[in-house]
Amino acid sequence: MQIVDIRDIRELAEGTVVGAYHAPRGMLEFWVDPASPYHKPLFADESKEFILFCGAGWRRALAAKALQDMGMTNVAHIDGGWVEWVKQGAPTETLEAQKARRRAKG
Repeated sequence: MQIVDIRDIRELAEGTVVGAYHAPRGMLEFWVDPASPYHKPLFADESKEFILFCGAGWRRALAAKALQDMGMTNVAHIDGGWVEWVKQGAPTETLEAQKARRRAKG
């Protein structure tokens, strides 16, 4: 499973879900499409389920639908988005902590 944060970069100042991959909503289809020059190989991994979230929940539903329309069957979304995640006390991290953890992995 891969959690995908589709919020705008400016929204990440609030933090993100631990282990989330940031894919801005405006680039998501380009990063998923294997024919795109912006394609990210992560999204070609059919063994993963991609769980999308945004700020309050509206963008993630539209993004999940767009990816399903592109043929992805391994995509879902978090109801309520970031707001609900934080409200429920689920694990979060700062963007700086996330970057440090990724650098440590190499």
